[in-house]
Amino acid sequence: QVQLVESGGGLVQAGGSLRLSCAASGSIFSINAMGWYRQAPGKQRDMVATITRYGLTNYADSVKGRFTISRDNARNTVYLQMNSLKPEDTAVYYCNVRAVDARIVENVFWGQGTQVTVSS
Repeated sequence: QVQLVESGGGLVQAGGSLRLSCAASGSIFSINAMGWYRQAPGKQRDMVATITRYGLTNYADSVKGRFTISRDNARNTVYLQMNSLKPEDTAVYYCNVRAVDARIVENVFWGQGTQVTVSS
């Protein structure tokens, strides 16, 4: 089993910045893609940004140029630097990890979620 621990959410004014972190631990042989998703009240969970094992990134159009995803493979940790935050970025942010176990089976794991609130 894999455990994900998220940190870094909070309350910030519009235009401010936050940095989210998500550390994976447990029965991990390797980690393929890592990413961040978000869910606002009454809405579906949407992809924010993803990063492959080799550093290839993908962003939602709404965050391009403002958010940056990165990862530290040695620490099995993924980060999301969020700049120029807007009230519409308010949501619960979830870490997503595709981890391979010792049987070389890939499973998908989700973090517990961290609240990001941007005030106008």
